[in-house]
Amino acid sequence: MEAFIKEHQKKIVRELEKVDGKKFTIDSWTRPDGGGGITCVLQDGNVFEKAGVNISVVYGTLPRAAIAKMRVNHKALDPDVESLEFFASGLSMVLHPINPMAPTVHLNYRYFETANADGTSNAWWYGGGCDLTPSYLFDEDAIHFHKTIKSACDKHDKDYYPRFKKWCDEYFRNTHRGESRGVGGIFFDDLDESEKDQEQLFSFVKDCLSAFLPSYLPIINKRKDLPYTEKEKQWQQLRRGRYVEFNLLHDRGTAFGIHTPGARVESILMSLPLTARWEYMHFPEKGSREQRLVNVLQTPVEWV
Repeated sequence: MEAFIKEHQKKIVRELEKVDGKKFTIDSWTRPDGGGGITCVLQDGNVFEKAGVNISVVYGTLPRAAIAKMRVNHKALDPDVESLEFFASGLSMVLHPINPMAPTVHLNYRYFETANADGTSNAWWYGGGCDLTPSYLFDEDAIHFHKTIKSACDKHDKDYYPRFKKWCDEYFRNTHRGESRGVGGIFFDDLDESEKDQEQLFSFVKDCLSAFLPSYLPIINKRKDLPYTEKEKQWQQLRRGRYVEFNLLHDRGTAFGIHTPGARVESILMSLPLTARWEYMHFPEKGSREQRLVNVLQTPVEWV
């Protein structure tokens, strides 16, 4: 997993640099409690206002409080131990384009393993997914994105796409607003030996991550140079505000990262846009493109 995410980080960064024309800043870091990572960030680019492609490979000890918090979503963890050794590796990425016609995209694929004090394995699982967050909805973009992901899922299990698409629609949701964050994709967590064996699940995760560039590059290349107005830019800023709300209020990955001993806050909050806006009591005009997006976010669509 470590080798795969390192190789893929380089590949994604290389392709995104071709799209933007500017280079990523590469920031390698080490975690005092064990492990480290590589954060690649591009800010104020030609195409991307902010783009981050991060990998982390960390290990250490989870205290009892962290185990209790994680056990809500990971039933295999033993609740009676005082601490557990853990290993976590993953690639996470968020791209916020400048052009409001081009969608934000998020991706994260990770592997987690815990061990008992004597070194025996305690639990392991895979998690992750990817999702598209447009400010202006182009149906053909959502269809292409979902088709590409579905074909990666279908290679492994025909039930994966509908199951993980529904999970994504329910997870990436600003419940306090009654709307999804975007037009979805897939999301899964806690995939362990009760699902399939380790190698089968690793193969599935590899195919999902490999599907990212084919799913997004045609969309960003089609939308990055479209004309837009100041009013459309303001709407993008309001949608970015919703993105921030989800990440800070509901996202489990953000919460886990912040509460992990020796957390690297800069990398965890890399997902936030450079700019966002909150207007009091803002509602889109009836019948507008903005209103259509909100309608879709309130009631998720089956794109394929």
